[in-house]
Amino acid sequence: MRDFHDIPVVILAGGLGTRIATDGENRPKPMLDIGDRPIIWHIMKYYSSFGAREFILCLGHRGNIIRDYFLNYHTRNVSLSLDIADAKVKLHDSNESEDWKITLVDTGRESLTGERLKKVEKFVNNRIFAMTYGDGLGDVNLASLLKFHGTHNGLATLTAVHPTSRFGLVTADDDGKVLDFSEKPVTQDWINGGFFILEPQIFSYIQGNEAWESGPLSRIATQGSLYAFRHTGFWKPIDTQRELAEMNAIWISGKAPWKNWQ
Repeated sequence: MRDFHDIPVVILAGGLGTRIATDGENRPKPMLDIGDRPIIWHIMKYYSSFGAREFILCLGHRGNIIRDYFLNYHTRNVSLSLDIADAKVKLHDSNESEDWKITLVDTGRESLTGERLKKVEKFVNNRIFAMTYGDGLGDVNLASLLKFHGTHNGLATLTAVHPTSRFGLVTADDDGKVLDFSEKPVTQDWINGGFFILEPQIFSYIQGNEAWESGPLSRIATQGSLYAFRHTGFWKPIDTQRELAEMNAIWISGKAPWKNWQ
């Protein structure tokens, strides 16, 4: 049975991140920190806990920051010795044990998500692959997601999630008396939470510089080839400074639902 050792993971990491403002203007949103590591690292660690080893990163806005982070990955947070004359570096006590293969692809600063995906087609190399966004985390059972994808003959499986309302919900009677108030409740609607499993044929549905969600994905759904894997656990996008602060608070608590590695 196929597992994540066999398939690459594509991460969309090139958006401008305008809604998160300030810090996001200087760094691409996937490089904003949760704890002392960027969002994209948390995503990759989560996938690797299910066996993923190959990652293809779709770069755009300030992509050089992501590129530099991984080029210097093993020299961060460790003691090291430099021999300037011979251009040699010796690492001491490095605890970075990831055996990741990472392909970093410049997919354009102004590209929409569909075009970003199209530009990594040759690196996917006609294989089934996983795809997600670089600004959201959850505790999706990725093994079950992949298994579910194998039960149908569709081209794409998305993970459907219940979003948390951004506003408090007020229930009042006809006289205006508030009967109940819920601060940002989880809604019962289903939305696209990312965490896709995709067949390589999806690339033929991308037509120029268009959004993946409103263009190719919509056409795949119309054809009857899109399926939803329902996830009722933790899921959270990171679109605002407030949401970033909330994710940091969860991480600091030591009870982050997505941290399933040692």
